[in-house]
Amino acid sequence: MSFIPEIEFNLITIVFFVFCFAVLLQLYFILRFPIRLLRKKYFKEAEKKSNLPNISVIICARNEEDSLAKNIPLILEQDYPFFELIVVNDQSMDESAAIIKALQTKHKNLRLIDLKRNQHKRIGKKLPLTVGIKGAKHEHVVLTDADCRPTSKKWLRRMVEGYTEEKEIVLGYSPYTKAKGFLNRMIRFDTAMIGANYFGFALAGRAYMGVGRNLSYKRELFFKVEGFKDHYHVQSGDDDLFVQQVATKSNVGIQVCEDAHIESAPKKTWKAWIRQKQRHFTTAPEYRLINKILLGIFPTSMFLMLSSFVILLVNYEWWLFVLAIFTLRTIIYWLVYSKVLKKLNEQDLRGWYPVMELAHFLIIPFIYYGTNRSSKKPKW
Repeated sequence: MSFIPEIEFNLITIVFFVFCFAVLLQLYFILRFPIRLLRKKYFKEAEKKSNLPNISVIICARNEEDSLAKNIPLILEQDYPFFELIVVNDQSMDESAAIIKALQTKHKNLRLIDLKRNQHKRIGKKLPLTVGIKGAKHEHVVLTDADCRPTSKKWLRRMVEGYTEEKEIVLGYSPYTKAKGFLNRMIRFDTAMIGANYFGFALAGRAYMGVGRNLSYKRELFFKVEGFKDHYHVQSGDDDLFVQQVATKSNVGIQVCEDAHIESAPKKTWKAWIRQKQRHFTTAPEYRLINKILLGIFPTSMFLMLSSFVILLVNYEWWLFVLAIFTLRTIIYWLVYSKVLKKLNEQDLRGWYPVMELAHFLIIPFIYYGTNRSSKKPKW
């Protein structure tokens, strides 16, 4: 039996060429985007800036009394010359406002914007965030959520170090807390894959999203496009759709070092995580066509590769050559993403990569196509 079979033009040959084409697309994607996270030229040692700008940190919260009490002190302890922390309390019915007011007695840079209850107000983050940005005193704003905590006291300093003369946006990374169980691994793996994508796209000059749990930009960008006006009809999108709208080939910087991470607690049940993912997916139809095409390369080529691989594997004449190509592709992906996961401080997922990649590929389409876009009352 020859290792490389003779080519005959028939149905199985067509399947073989589909398989090879899919593998090439897979290699194109990983070498075009995620691998950029490993290129040293993008990560020169950060300058020790002597004239750090004053910044405004903005948190929008709704019924988050426990999270505010736990996490606000960690943000106020940041090692940064001067910053104000604005908490926009969005119609909370708990003790959120009282907690902030109590903290204000010790922290003069803590501000509260209290939005009163209004049954006609659209539920969502865009209005309170707009109020917070308009009320900010400083040009550079850093955004996070009430249930998030910085992993170090240098979070703000590292995020601001992502700015240069041409950078007006800095994308940060927001991992989930590590815990036991397959669900936790899946949530963290999904977050890391999304991060590898949006960081890689940004480094390629095609930024299409950021994550509102750890995001910074200049207020002038916000006012230049009139805030969220163009996508206010979409419940989500205060982070990804906004970044897509204001990003250019050169004005987006990234910050992935561990000191710049913002950590949050993951969902504890599959049902809760699926609902969260479905909310995130509601913005996908609003992505630009080119971004949809580029983001679709991986799942489409993965489907073609796996399906053609199974068909060819059961054909005795082809199976060894096909298995060799598939193994090579798997090794390349494993090596690249092992280093990416290490850079994102998700080292424990590296050994699980082949299993997690397959499971992730099988699970996500069901969540995406099962996303409920009905007229259910949205949650904040």
